[in-house]
Amino acid sequence: VQLQASGGGLVQAGDSLRLSCAASGRTFGAYAMGWFRQAPGKEREYVATINYSGSSTYYTDSVKGRFTISRDNAKNTMYLQMNSLKPEDTAVYYCVSSVSSRSVGESPKYWGQGTLVTVSS
Repeated sequence: VQLQASGGGLVQAGDSLRLSCAASGRTFGAYAMGWFRQAPGKEREYVATINYSGSSTYYTDSVKGRFTISRDNAKNTMYLQMNSLKPEDTAVYYCVSSVSSRSVGESPKYWGQGTLVTVSS
């Protein structure tokens, strides 16, 4: 399974950014996908997950109402739309996938290489 995240960059507080994750190596539409992030000097943390069909999504409290996770199973691609970005959102964002159809859980099996998001104040 290969996961390729893209779309990171340097933005100002309040701006928006959309991350993409292209997946290959297995039937994309059968498995849950998600995003984790790791800020400088901190541990990796869960951000959001989406089930196999896109009908269910879950977010960590700090991003609820600002971030939206979605997927296009026809394109084997997952997205994270990030609005109203804050400096505390600065992190490397990792695309992840699991062996479950419902959620990526706390320890996803598959990880992409990460894309850096920097939010300046």
